[in-house]
Amino acid sequence: MHSFFQRCTLFFTNNTVHVYPYINKMSLDIAAIGAQKVKGIPSGESVEMKSFWQDQNTVIIFFRRWGCVFCRLWAKELAEIAPVLKKHDIKLVGVGVEEVGSKEFVDGNFFDGDLYYVEDMSTYRNLGFKRFNTISILTSLFWKQSRDAISKGKSMDLGGDLKGDWVQTGGALLVKKGGEVVKHFVQTGPAEHYPNKDILQAFGLEHEYNPETMANKKPDANACPRRNPNFWQKLHSIWAERRCKRRINLTQ
Repeated sequence: MHSFFQRCTLFFTNNTVHVYPYINKMSLDIAAIGAQKVKGIPSGESVEMKSFWQDQNTVIIFFRRWGCVFCRLWAKELAEIAPVLKKHDIKLVGVGVEEVGSKEFVDGNFFDGDLYYVEDMSTYRNLGFKRFNTISILTSLFWKQSRDAISKGKSMDLGGDLKGDWVQTGGALLVKKGGEVVKHFVQTGPAEHYPNKDILQAFGLEHEYNPETMANKKPDANACPRRNPNFWQKLHSIWAERRCKRRINLTQ
């Protein structure tokens, strides 16, 4: 337990303790990242990431899972600034860790941009996107940030599922034409999103920001995740199953 907290950062707010995995500051090798390959959804065409910013400014969002309600919510919130990005010829790209669940994401029209998934998980590792474990990911769902996002996602009927790799974190990469990195954002919690206002500001478009429609609105106060017991039952079942398997492996 002591070694776990040595690898974490503790934040205290409103008598609540929030435990975030500690993230070392890293220098980003944009040439190495640009050489990483991703596959288009649904085409399956393989391209190098540097092709995204070769001829235009680019916003790349690295999602956790296609069925993640936090990711679907982030995608929907980005739609609020998508018209501004298009007007200024800024490419909006969404990247996932795998193809699993991508069809439902596409069919749900959650994201107003091009979608891809990585060919190799080293892309996420090279970007400094960490992985939770079973206990820490379940604990993170009770953080206020997560509870607010779940509530908002429920009010927007975003759905969600537990398919795929649900302990991975993501982030964002904002790159100017030619390869100059203007922002490298790394999630410290599964519901953490890089704000729309900051994305526009990174490209000198703060004057285009409209707080009335682009401010990542607060969740509906009448929607509460506790009213959806099936969601928590599914999470508990997965946690119990993995804990059981772990005990079996330890006794063998």
